[in-house]
Amino acid sequence: MLTNKLPADIELGEVKLKVSNLTRSLVYYQEVLGFTVLRKEGKIAELGVPDGPALLVLEEIPDAVIVPPNRTTGLYHYAVLLPTRRDLGIALRRLIDLGIDIGQADHGVSEALYISDPDHNGIEIYRDRPRSEWQYESNGNVHMVTEPIDWRGLLREAEGHEWNGLPSGTKIGHVHLHVHDLNAAHHFYCDQLGFDLMVDGARFMGALFVAAGGYHHHLGLNVWAGRGAPRPPENGTGLAYYTIQFPDETSLQATVERLRGQDITLEDREGIWFVQDPSGNWIRFIA
Repeated sequence: MLTNKLPADIELGEVKLKVSNLTRSLVYYQEVLGFTVLRKEGKIAELGVPDGPALLVLEEIPDAVIVPPNRTTGLYHYAVLLPTRRDLGIALRRLIDLGIDIGQADHGVSEALYISDPDHNGIEIYRDRPRSEWQYESNGNVHMVTEPIDWRGLLREAEGHEWNGLPSGTKIGHVHLHVHDLNAAHHFYCDQLGFDLMVDGARFMGALFVAAGGYHHHLGLNVWAGRGAPRPPENGTGLAYYTIQFPDETSLQATVERLRGQDITLEDREGIWFVQDPSGNWIRFIA
């Protein structure tokens, strides 16, 4: 059956970031977050967990300009999803031990910590509550809140367990983007690409949350850098692309053909499809 929706079982794959100093970034990502370097060649490094796929690609770009946060379209944060609450507690204790500035929020559907890397790229570290515990609005939207996390409860979860880096099963849970216009973002991501609108916060917080398969959000879209925000410079640090991972080649090609039928330009880069959203954020498609 033909559909204009994305498959329910899509996931997000690797995120590629442009950085100003790869050596500095690798120290941060290994010692603070616990990533493992899976491969390094020249000014590019692939990071993940042992025996897993690359979750993050870092590329040092020449003459890099560090883009100030919340000034342009691009990355607000990417989110590292940990398998368990204990894992989040261990990560929290690690950040406290290192003296890292931490933002935090209990969103009802999840518990989250927020930090930034040396180039001001935002990072969320979170764990999901079971879907059976999620609450919903009368219109079907997921009910998300922003309340303080249970610091003590998380740290109790970590008691007796050592920090050994990111655990097996860690993945990219979602990506949150600055966009220049919410209407254009909604049209592209929901009407054209095929995500479902899960939280419509356009009026009260200037943000939308979209997903496939009933997840609380695979993407956050906000105008917190300002409506009409400019794109970052080509040599600016930040997001190079994020990845939508399709369950199979058939569903990927169906989406590509559907986008082509709407006169959306796709780029074939060595056999991998890329598309750019209206705010200039690049999306990579893989099966």
